[in-house]
Amino acid sequence: MLGNSSSATEFFLLGFPGSQEVRHILFVTFFFLYAVTVMGNTVIIITVCVSKHLQSPMYFLLGHLSVLEVLITSTAVPFMLWGLLLPNTQIISLAACAAQLYLYLSLGTLESALLGVMATDRYVAMCNPLRYNIIMNKQSTCICVVIVSWVFGFLSEIWPVYAIFQLTFCKSNVLDHFYCDRGQLLKVSCEDTLFTEFILFLMAIFIIIGPLIPTIVSYTYIISTILKIPSASGRRKAFSTCASHFTYVVIGFGSCLFLYVKPKQTQAAEYNRVVSLLVLVVTPFLNPFIFTLRNDKFIQAFGDVLKCCYQLLKS
Repeated sequence: MLGNSSSATEFFLLGFPGSQEVRHILFVTFFFLYAVTVMGNTVIIITVCVSKHLQSPMYFLLGHLSVLEVLITSTAVPFMLWGLLLPNTQIISLAACAAQLYLYLSLGTLESALLGVMATDRYVAMCNPLRYNIIMNKQSTCICVVIVSWVFGFLSEIWPVYAIFQLTFCKSNVLDHFYCDRGQLLKVSCEDTLFTEFILFLMAIFIIIGPLIPTIVSYTYIISTILKIPSASGRRKAFSTCASHFTYVVIGFGSCLFLYVKPKQTQAAEYNRVVSLLVLVVTPFLNPFIFTLRNDKFIQAFGDVLKCCYQLLKS
C-alpha cells in the first residue's frame, strides 16, 4: 500500500490465483496456445506473402489480421507466462505499464477496424461479385484502408492512455490482473476518475460500435444472399464458412464490448480477467483455424509453399 502523498512508480500484477500446481497447469496451457498462435499466424503471413495464388484483397487483409494477432497476444502473454512460472516476479515499471497498455489498446482498436473492413470485403464478394475487383482494388482501396486503420488505431489511443497516466496512483501499487488493465489503474487512483471514465466510455462506443455496425449490416446481407442460393449443398457450404467467420467476430467484438463499453471501468476484476483471456489468447489462437482450415485455396497454396521449401532444402 502507498501513502496518500506518494504515487506508484511500479506495479505488482497479481496474475492468477491458485496453488503452484494450478499455476503450472495454466503455464503449460497458455504456453501451448501462445506457441500455436504465433506459429499458425506466421504460417498465414508467409503463405500470403509468398504465394502468387493468394494475391487478392481477402488474403491481403487476412495477412494483416494475422500480424495483428501475433502482436496483440505478444503484448501481455509472455509477461503473463513469466509470472505463472516464477511467482512474485510480475513487477512492471510505470513507463512499461503505459507502453503495454498503449500497444494493447491501439492494436485492439486497429483489429476492430480491420474486422469491419474484412466484413465489408466479404459483403462485396458475395453480394456484388461482378464489381468486386473494381471496388476492392488491392493497389488502391485495400492499401489505403489498411493504412488508415493503422494510423487511426495508434492515434486514437494516445489521449486515453495519457489521461490515465496523468492520474496519481496512491491507493495501492497492486493490480488485480495479469497485465496493465486500465480499469485496475483507475481503481488504484486516489483522484476522482468519473469524468475520465465517462470520456473513455464515449470513445469506446465510437471505436467499437463504429466498425461493428458495418460488420452487422454486411453479415445481414451476406446471410440474405446465401438463403437465395438454390442448391442446398451450396447453402450449407456458404453458411459453414460464414458461421466460422461470424464466430470469430462475435468473440472479438463481444469481449471488447464487455470490457470497455460500460460507464464504470473499475467493476468486476475477476470477470475482466477471464474476458481478457478471450481477447489475448483465444481469438488469436482461433484465427489460423477459422480462416484457413476450410479454405481449399489457402491449403493448396500452403502445400505449394512447402514443396518449394522442400526443393530448396533438397538442392
